[in-house]
Amino acid sequence: MFCHFIAFAAIVFNSLAARVELDWDVGYVFGARDGYTFKRGIGVNGDSPFPPVHVTQGDTLVINVRNSLDVPTSIHVHGLFNNGTNYYDGPDMVTQCGIPPGESFTYVLETGDQSGTFWIHGHTRHQEVDGLHTPLIIHSRKQPVIDYDEELIMTFEDWFTTEFAVRQAYIDSLEDIRTLTSNFPKALINGYDGNKTAPITFVPGKKYRLRVISMS
Repeated sequence: MFCHFIAFAAIVFNSLAARVELDWDVGYVFGARDGYTFKRGIGVNGDSPFPPVHVTQGDTLVINVRNSLDVPTSIHVHGLFNNGTNYYDGPDMVTQCGIPPGESFTYVLETGDQSGTFWIHGHTRHQEVDGLHTPLIIHSRKQPVIDYDEELIMTFEDWFTTEFAVRQAYIDSLEDIRTLTSNFPKALINGYDGNKTAPITFVPGKKYRLRVISMS
């Protein structure tokens, strides 16, 4: 009887799962996310930052990535197990070759029984530093331990005034790393300077779940 119940539960769980498909065109974008310095970054479908991804536990997330950059690219889901599918894990020249410029690659990501707060980011040439990242929320099918009225995402990230490739070339040119000139990054909240980002309003008496992600 117990085995029959487990089998029935598995069938119900799988029947609830969905296939969520996204088309991502990874390309260069220009803007001043820190509110001051106009620079070239990397975004998706012309946006930076670009929208968070929401799926439900058990879903299959399919991301069709087209590379509109002039260098290879790849993406990685931070925290997803990828059991048996490490070829979709994303690290360039580790589990896959980078997606060449002008070419496409489809990631088929099984969430399985995982749920919680994750993030998706570039895994080639440190492209996540230039903006190729976004939250991934895998909503649980189970009742939460503590009930809440609303959930909010809060992301924090470093934002440099120059592209990573420029800084890397400068560092590589130094004969003595001790001569490195400091270039501290700005700090962004939910994709923008703290003075520019949309304010978050908390209503007294309501319970909130905060999903906090460090994307530095």
